[in-house]
Amino acid sequence: MTDEVRITLRLPADLHAWLAAQAESARRSLNSEIVYRLDGERSTTAPDGESPRR
Repeated sequence: MTDEVRITLRLPADLHAWLAAQAESARRSLNSEIVYRLDGERSTTAPDGESPRR
């Protein structure tokens, strides 16, 4: 990732705690965990850019 953008993200406290625990378990920073999970979700997105229907 060469270009980066900073954002402010508001999360429910329980989601934050869960993500922090997952990050610690994977030995990643919280930021890296969020990027890892979003990137994984992006790779499962339909080729036309739309989210798959659930």
